[in-house]
Amino acid sequence: MHADHLLKGRLKTRHLVLVIAIDEQGSLLRAAEHLHVSQPVLTRSLRELESLLGVELFERGPRGMSATRHGQAFLEHARTVVAELRQAGRHMTELSAGTAGTVTIGTHLAGANVLLPQAIAALKAERPRVTVVVREATPDLLAASLLAGDLDFVLGRMVPAEGTRLRQHALYQEPIRLVTRAGHPACGLADPTLEDLLAHPWVVPVEQTALRHELEDALWRKGLSLPENRVECTSILTLRALLLETDMVAALPQLVAQQDGQLTILPTALEMVGQRVGVTVPTQRTLSLTAKFALDHLHAAAAGVQKTIDSAA
Repeated sequence: MHADHLLKGRLKTRHLVLVIAIDEQGSLLRAAEHLHVSQPVLTRSLRELESLLGVELFERGPRGMSATRHGQAFLEHARTVVAELRQAGRHMTELSAGTAGTVTIGTHLAGANVLLPQAIAALKAERPRVTVVVREATPDLLAASLLAGDLDFVLGRMVPAEGTRLRQHALYQEPIRLVTRAGHPACGLADPTLEDLLAHPWVVPVEQTALRHELEDALWRKGLSLPENRVECTSILTLRALLLETDMVAALPQLVAQQDGQLTILPTALEMVGQRVGVTVPTQRTLSLTAKFALDHLHAAAAGVQKTIDSAA
């Protein structure tokens, strides 16, 4: 197939949407239900696309349909095109509505309790008609949603981005600290060690987070490991309740504990890579005007947040 063959009108947007749905749903039946079309219609459209491309995009297996090597390559381009079309639609809406628009932000713990509320408040004061949608999930799910065009950008702890489809901008530096409730037995120790703290139960991040792996590495360097008596949790509300109601210990971004009068930051050293908080955006997608306004306010608020962290050091 010649490279320009797809530009001659036979490739339709529905073809891109259907391959993404099949890949995400894992079967033609579930994809058809998701797209609210009949399975024969979906099957016919898939055959049209495979005939146009001259390759097989999916293969059937015991666990459903999975993308072939060609399918994986085409899916990457399909997701980029669909995400860009969604962004174009939002952009047109913003231009038509003047100062109105929507920005959808993904976040996970870091930056969510101080920086993001400050930036949103400043954005809403300047542009009251802007709608801000905040979605919280684990970093792996946020990255997938970002590439799919469901998010404008992600705010959180920066980790090395895989490939070249995402780029990152640092906002401020925030250390990870060990935290308990005020009045925890460890607070009565002059200089509690990691060994002292590991005698208590812990609440730790789930395995899909970089913080979990860094925490395990920090303990491993001391010849230690996570306690068997632990809870794995991503919800800050559940995590905070566990800290306040039990003798659990947690490793948290400094600001999460610093802004909570019922939590105590322990003096125990935790040799971990300093936490850089920043935003992650798609490399090949133009940000909407509203998303750019939101980013401007995040950058403005970050300077004040860094001063707050430095003053507590």
